Amino acid sequence: MTLRLTRYLSPLLLMPLGCGAALADDGAHEQPVDLAPMQISGEAPSEDVDPLHIDSVNGTGSRLGMSARETPATVETKTQKDMQRKGLRTTKEAFGDITGATVGNVPGNPAVLSMRGFTGNTINVLQDGVRVAASTITTRDVDTWPYERIEVLKGPASVLYGEGALGGTVNLITRKASLDGQQVDGQLSYGSFNTQRAAIGVNQPLSDSVAARFDVSYTDSDSFYDVDDQDTTAFSLTGSVLYKPSDDLSMLFAFDHFYDKYDSTYQGSPLVPASVAKNPSSIVDNPYGLVVDKGNRYTNYNPDGAHSGARSNMLRWTTDYRLNDTWTLNNLMSYYTARRDFFLSGEQTYNNSTGKLDRTVQRISHDQQFWSERLSLGNDTYWGEHRNRFTIGTEYSYTDLNNPRQNGTTTSVTVSDPDVGSFPSSAASNWPGSGKNVVYQSNMDSTAVFAEDAFNLTPDWLLVGGIRYEDINLRRSITDLNLGTRQSFHPTYEPFSWRLGTVYNLTPDVQLYAQYSTAVTPVSSLLLISTANGEFGLSKGKSVEVGFKATAFDGATDILGSLYWIQLDDILTRDPNDVTQTVQGGRQTSKGMELTTSTKLTSQLRADLGVSLVDARYDDLIEAGGADRSGNHPVNVPHTTANAALIYQFNALPVTAGVYAKHASGFYTDTANTYFVEGHTVFDASLAYDLKNATVTLRGRNLTNRFYGEYSGYSATQVYVGAPRSAELGLTFKF
Repeated sequence: MTLRLTRYLSPLLLMPLGCGAALADDGAHEQPVDLAPMQISGEAPSEDVDPLHIDSVNGTGSRLGMSARETPATVETKTQKDMQRKGLRTTKEAFGDITGATVGNVPGNPAVLSMRGFTGNTINVLQDGVRVAASTITTRDVDTWPYERIEVLKGPASVLYGEGALGGTVNLITRKASLDGQQVDGQLSYGSFNTQRAAIGVNQPLSDSVAARFDVSYTDSDSFYDVDDQDTTAFSLTGSVLYKPSDDLSMLFAFDHFYDKYDSTYQGSPLVPASVAKNPSSIVDNPYGLVVDKGNRYTNYNPDGAHSGARSNMLRWTTDYRLNDTWTLNNLMSYYTARRDFFLSGEQTYNNSTGKLDRTVQRISHDQQFWSERLSLGNDTYWGEHRNRFTIGTEYSYTDLNNPRQNGTTTSVTVSDPDVGSFPSSAASNWPGSGKNVVYQSNMDSTAVFAEDAFNLTPDWLLVGGIRYEDINLRRSITDLNLGTRQSFHPTYEPFSWRLGTVYNLTPDVQLYAQYSTAVTPVSSLLLISTANGEFGLSKGKSVEVGFKATAFDGATDILGSLYWIQLDDILTRDPNDVTQTVQGGRQTSKGMELTTSTKLTSQLRADLGVSLVDARYDDLIEAGGADRSGNHPVNVPHTTANAALIYQFNALPVTAGVYAKHASGFYTDTANTYFVEGHTVFDASLAYDLKNATVTLRGRNLTNRFYGEYSGYSATQVYVGAPRSAELGLTFKF
């Protein structure tokens, strides 16, 4: 087959609405039918002619092998090249580059995401397509080096990934062994706050059918936020062996090890009265006269010995087998273990009576084991002139989580020059009282069956649908070591999710799409759910999205646009007739628009832009004491976010210059909408010099040294202040 290269250019406010090949896509079937323009399956197009990767296969948006263009939803991809170009060192920084996303480094949930008006456990984070648990449990802020790319599916995705996928799904895809040839690449860098990074990767074919790859990365910093006593270390080791004896059979064996540790984790800057502050700032608006003190911006109020960290290991065995010209079989087996520690002072609250900060302390650990098996059968054939792609499968997973928790209080400290003391040991005498020294044990079995179908009604009109049924059995016990008591409960859930969407070729270069989808999410993370919350069912979400995807100027420009509406029913609220009773019946909605574009304005100048507007509100929410929060905005959800970049490559010199901007409007830190953190815009820049097999890059971040709040944590009166101005010199190489 041949690919027709005719392009249609339609200027709109100087922004193109052109798009590549038609949706009828086949590279393996010869049919005696003229299907007009067709996209050829195979190697992904060059980034120079597919800047937003919409012609590349996106496995996160569907299991049907469809490109991003064919998917009736907003999908976004960040390749390793993209991340290196923009200097995205960690997963937190990469998540923050997603259009419409905001991200924070809450110690109990590093790299926590907000997307499309929803946060925390309503956003799924996967590792190579595997969801180990809620993102609030498993996500860590690690180096981006091990990842070949990061794929994002916006909006509900329970039909693909089960409970929790409401606001969006992020898939971290590791580098894999390849038969394409030997390759060695790596990086070294040093920057402000004594931040050091080193990484290397090697891909080596061992024969015509076997290849191996490994990647190692190491990061150490006094603090990415320049906070006192917060040494940060991260290490990763990933490896894989590919066995491909024929074009019909492929097996990949992969292993991942990740380690990270933060000494005296940063809990955000506590709000204090302006009269107490050395240098009061104006970044937080509230009726109580509380401020973030610039004078204590770098102070860490954690006791000595406080720390947070995790180490995890994952094994995966992926088999792809082509049974014949139309049928394929895929099997994915995964095994995962992790140990996480959260030994920290979670809340540091100013006490007007004493003039000091009262501090809580927690010793929390996770010992988790998880394994899963997913088997699917796919078919790609024609019914006359109509192409049909179909997959059906089943998935089983088992999780064991042991979760000891100790919580209490420690000494109060002065706002300035605090004597932080030492973190209490695990001795039971340090954690007296009911509920202060407990062990939670969770065991969960989950079985699912799923199916997807993509049917070409015409060569230019694609219909996509999917269904998923799950059977979730949770067994949870709580043992109070102080009281010597034990309670247990066994909630079960049987959610059914579905989606139906369509994509239409308005021209061979412009696609319009629409989708209706559903999702389910627990009232809190299932593995950590309390006895009381275990009595409630899953909250139910639904969404409508319409949009377009287009390419123009011979592939030099991509543009994506979408409008969406999401509603989540049956969130926890209080009974309006008896506010002492917690019930399901609350509702949260969000509606918004997103626009992402990337274009080569000239042969030397490239411009990227991502803009998101979201209106997220609680339609019905009553809290303890009868406080009505209906109409209020959710926490950590700004109305407007934007990312922009200008990258210029000089002709006379092997030099590339880049300027980057990120904007977020203000957000609230509490559901009462009492504390409002003002918006901010941050500018970065880079200057890269290309050598024969390497690139040297000088990078500056937050060039204006903007003082701003980026997220809030467990307490409404603690605000995470963004990192100050910094510089970095780095070297990347490839042979």
